[in-house]
Amino acid sequence: MSEELWRAVDEFAEGELIEEDAVLAQALAASARAGLPPIAVTPSQGRFLNLLLRIHGARRVLEIGTLGGYSTIWLGRALPPDGRVVTLELDPGYAEVARENLRRAGLAEQVEVVVGPAADSLERLRAQGGERFDAVFIDADKQRTPEYFLASMELVRPGGLIVADNSVRAGAVADPESADSGARGMRRFMELAGAEERVTATTIQTVGAKGYDGFTLALVEP
Repeated sequence: MSEELWRAVDEFAEGELIEEDAVLAQALAASARAGLPPIAVTPSQGRFLNLLLRIHGARRVLEIGTLGGYSTIWLGRALPPDGRVVTLELDPGYAEVARENLRRAGLAEQVEVVVGPAADSLERLRAQGGERFDAVFIDADKQRTPEYFLASMELVRPGGLIVADNSVRAGAVADPESADSGARGMRRFMELAGAEERVTATTIQTVGAKGYDGFTLALVEP
């Protein structure tokens, strides 16, 4: 099995199941022109997140790692008219690209892009209190995913979802001696999720246009 085949299957499935979308295409093009790394979720992954939120009936969503706002558009489109996404981005330049992409998508009023270190932003959200989130999507610096998971547990409601992307790291997560700091972070995250009595979680391995990886889905028990 090869990455060429994985990519071909993605292209076929997306061609059959996901309609062409000028707004999403423009978001990727604008991100590329601005020099953002090409690490956004694939269309199939974006649709999966969108469907997951719709099935869950989510109204308030927290995203950790905005990049150019491609995944944010998929999240925002899943919500009802009174829904809201708060998305955290470290890089001010990336945040400006995301804001423009979200404006073109008609989501500027529903999405708040917060700039700064995610740990600081998460602490401010916790200190502010207020209504908890229905779901959290973690897709930022992988070595700090354990920290983001613990913070998310304080911000998501009972019965809420936490989804962490890039959990498998081409299999490196299974190697306790891996030199990949992201794999070590994901390994620690899974250890924490497995030990957390309030959470039921699983990790699914995936292949596709982004190679061999996976995601972790955690339900915060009611």
